[in-house]
Amino acid sequence: MDVQRSEDSATNSDSSSPMKLLFVEMGVGYDQHGQNITAAAMRACRDAISSNSIPAFRRGSIPGVSFGEMKLQIKLGVPHSLQTSLDIEKVKSVFPYGKILNVEVVDGGLICSSGVHVEEMGDKNDDCYIVNAAVYVGY
Repeated sequence: MDVQRSEDSATNSDSSSPMKLLFVEMGVGYDQHGQNITAAAMRACRDAISSNSIPAFRRGSIPGVSFGEMKLQIKLGVPHSLQTSLDIEKVKSVFPYGKILNVEVVDGGLICSSGVHVEEMGDKNDDCYIVNAAVYVGY
């Protein structure tokens, strides 16, 4: 399966052939206190990549592909009303290596009650923000 790159020049500096997809990592992130959608998105991305190791890129297991050729595409499910508050650059900072080709934000995630409003923790209300992440890894 090939994943097409975005044509958005801000997130994709070249327009060569589609990324060769190796695998997809998925995660969920929450912000229960403080109502920060970026924190929830960063947690979702960390969740997606936290239990995986990718030795194939470092060990040369893919013929003709070096570590520097790892490419990532990130897709985030974020509640529509919060998408403009999302700091994409902070979300990108979660990834320690790999060229990020695209970050796509789609309607998704959830706003629900955490059951408690704790002002001392920065709460504005009792909302809990939930974000879903899919991280596509390839070369």
